[in-house]
Amino acid sequence: MSRRSALVGGGVLAALGPTSLKPAQASAGTDEESDGGDWIAVMPAITRYIAGATSAAVPSAIRERARLHILDTLASIIACSSLEAARHGRLYAVTLSGGLESPILGSMHRASLIDATFASAMTAHAAEINDFIPSAYVQPGPAIVSAGIALAHKHRRSGHDLISALVAGYELAGRMPKAIGTRNLWKAGLANHGIGPAFGTGAASSALLGLDERQVNHMLAYCAQQASGSWQWMLDVQHVEKAFVFAGMGARNGLQAALMASMGFTGVPDSLDAPKGWFRWPALSGEGADPSVLIEGLGETFEMSHAAMKRYPVGGPTQPAVRALLDLRREIGTQEIAAIRVEMPGSADTFRSANMPALNIPYLAAIIMIDGRLDFVDAQSLDRMNTDRRAKALATKVEVVADPTLETGEGEARTESARVNLTTKDGKTHQRFVPFVPGFPTHPLQTDEVEQKARELVVPVLGKDRAKRLIALCASLDDVSSIEPLVALMRFQTS
Repeated sequence: MSRRSALVGGGVLAALGPTSLKPAQASAGTDEESDGGDWIAVMPAITRYIAGATSAAVPSAIRERARLHILDTLASIIACSSLEAARHGRLYAVTLSGGLESPILGSMHRASLIDATFASAMTAHAAEINDFIPSAYVQPGPAIVSAGIALAHKHRRSGHDLISALVAGYELAGRMPKAIGTRNLWKAGLANHGIGPAFGTGAASSALLGLDERQVNHMLAYCAQQASGSWQWMLDVQHVEKAFVFAGMGARNGLQAALMASMGFTGVPDSLDAPKGWFRWPALSGEGADPSVLIEGLGETFEMSHAAMKRYPVGGPTQPAVRALLDLRREIGTQEIAAIRVEMPGSADTFRSANMPALNIPYLAAIIMIDGRLDFVDAQSLDRMNTDRRAKALATKVEVVADPTLETGEGEARTESARVNLTTKDGKTHQRFVPFVPGFPTHPLQTDEVEQKARELVVPVLGKDRAKRLIALCASLDDVSSIEPLVALMRFQTS
């Protein structure tokens, strides 16, 4: 069974590979095996890595990817600033602590550090346009970038420090779900999408707060206590609960864990190694768990290289179909269409009847064929999906079917693909096969492509000049002593 079939179809997720877990040592300060067993302590390496993140050497190519992910996340915040999840996030923050010191990105409001970060993260994932790590099934940018910018601004950290901290945050966000195993998280009722950002935000926040190894140790205990998020998000229609699980919750919990540790809160020492701790609880230690993923190559190989970006404002599995439909629309007019057949891997019935517009392929096909393009707002519009009679009529001509031959093989890098057959009224069939969509780790968006995506998202909201300025600020982020100009650009009136 494919990952996507399991996630959206409700089946049991494929295991990532068996491992033998035996009692762990409960004390810190050694990487040696404990009690004669084969458990290798993970906490010493993790705490050292996070505590030293801002001074650690990071390859220039990884730093460049980090700058691009910051740009991508900030462009998402700008584009999503008027959407429902963003409005609710701001209302919550302003009601609790409005007027305090921290800016809420994508608005003119301020709130407490935690509340402002929560609202910024909710805004960043108010739609399906931000980044993700396909191998971990997490979307790290909204939570980690929001918290990182809030802390770097408050504590006057440099752009270099911000980037280094975010790299560390992506490490924990990507590694933690893979170490536990998606199958184990699924069976435990815990969503990768909530777990990864909490630990990732905790790591990035700790680096920017300057926590030492002992404090990082305690921070991780409080991340474990707050690790949460249900697969119930799959039932969400309005994309508000989803924004909370994927972004707002992890940003709040991870930042809170780091702040608590910085203020002297103590937790279970070496909690991830404790035999009865969260990480080694039986439900999270089943077939497919691989704790070594947390520390193998830490500081040498980077989750940032496994991170991806969405080229279109729709869910990842629908991206290739959208690309094919846009290509076909350049040659075929709306009135010529008799039928459309979309073949894709995974659980096609989910994307045939999804309640969220950005996941509903018949709706997306209809508005692409009617409009000749895919508009960001319309891709998220429940109102149009439910009330546009022309789109609803055209959507009935769209068939979405599963094609097992398009499935990614076991152990292969996930890419996504789709085949679209469009039949015109004269009986001719026009086919487009999209083997991959640029943006996945195997085919990453290049700098000019990320910048073009940012322009498409930012110009309608802030205009060409500010879009150009945002791109320039992110490009030079490694060389600036203050991120104040970047935060200032992210301050604007919104509905």
